[in-house]
Parts: sequence; structure tokens; C-alpha cells
Amino acid sequence: MIQLNIILQAAQSGGTGSFMIMMGGMLVVMYFFMIRPQQKKVKAQKMFNEGLKKGDKIITNGGLHGKVLQIDTTTVIIESEGTRLKIEKVAISSELSAPLNKIEEVKA
Repeated sequence: MIQLNIILQAAQSGGTGSFMIMMGGMLVVMYFFMIRPQQKKVKAQKMFNEGLKKGDKIITNGGLHGKVLQIDTTTVIIESEGTRLKIEKVAISSELSAPLNKIEEVKA
């Protein structure tokens, strides 16, 4: 609310140059705090989905744990406690294979 008052006061006082600088600054801040992190997240998820391979242990967005049996262009078939499920690639949130391998190496 305070920022809105400052912007309105700058616009009313005829300070068009300072108003434009303030608006530009707000856009830059919004880009670095909102848009750019979201772009990085989308890119990381895309790289993760492209890197999936048969045998990886994964967790879905719904919380299901499973092992990848087959990968198609947009879908994945996983096995979870003897049940085979066909899910979309975008529904996979994380991989457990790498962390589990690190734990096994430490134990050995």
C-alpha cells in the first residue's frame, strides 16, 4: 500500500522520469524474484524428465514410489509393489536411485 502511494504521488507531482525509473525498477525486481526462478525450475524438471532411464526408482507428485519399467515419449510405466501403472512423465517429481546408491556406497 505504501509503494502504491509513492507511485501515485510521483505520478501526480509531474515526476514522469522518476515514475518511469521506479516502474522499470519494479519490473526488474519482479523478473529476478518471480519469473527467472520459475524458468530455472521448469528447465531443471525438463532435464530430469529427459534423463529418466529404465530401472530408476522414482516418486510421483501424488507420493507413489516405484521403479521405471518402460519409457515412452510422454508416459512412463512404473512398478509399485507388484502393480504396474502408466503415468505421465510430468507427474514424476524426484528420483531416488542416486541418493540410494550414495547411501549404499557409504555403508560398504
